[in-house]
Amino acid sequence: MRAWAPLPREDFWVAKAEKKLIANNKKAYHDYFFEERYEAGIALCGTEVKSLRMGKCSVKEAFVRIENGEVIIYGMHISPYEKGNIFNRDPLRPKKLLMHKSEIRKLVGKIAEKGYTLVPVEVYFKGSLVKVEIALAKGKKLYDKRRDIAKKDMRREAERDFKVRNLN
Repeated sequence: MRAWAPLPREDFWVAKAEKKLIANNKKAYHDYFFEERYEAGIALCGTEVKSLRMGKCSVKEAFVRIENGEVIIYGMHISPYEKGNIFNRDPLRPKKLLMHKSEIRKLVGKIAEKGYTLVPVEVYFKGSLVKVEIALAKGKKLYDKRRDIAKKDMRREAERDFKVRNLN
């Protein structure tokens, strides 16, 4: 008779899940300074998840609000699933984000300060779960945006010069 031995703890649980990016909000990087980032789950129906697996999602126009102790994302567009027929939901319906109450209370306190807002940054799969990364953000002024554009142009020009020098 064989002796039964339990598996080591690290083999028992699934290793840290990889992040598979679905959508990114590049506009938010241009318009805001990010103070803190939070990971939140999202309440979806089945056809929305299937559509996300096909990569049909946009968070460019999306924003996040806290209402009645719940975090809700508005304007996140998930295209209807082609084979979903009657089970498809409205692509722009508000979706509830799943976070701990303590995190939500902390965010409410931070948002009460002047100039802070919540912005969705990324939507991704973590294992089989859909996650949304939201950031506590402060809006950039016009001169900050110009400074960022100038830095980007200088970096691009330096990379081009470096590439030309190495080719010769």
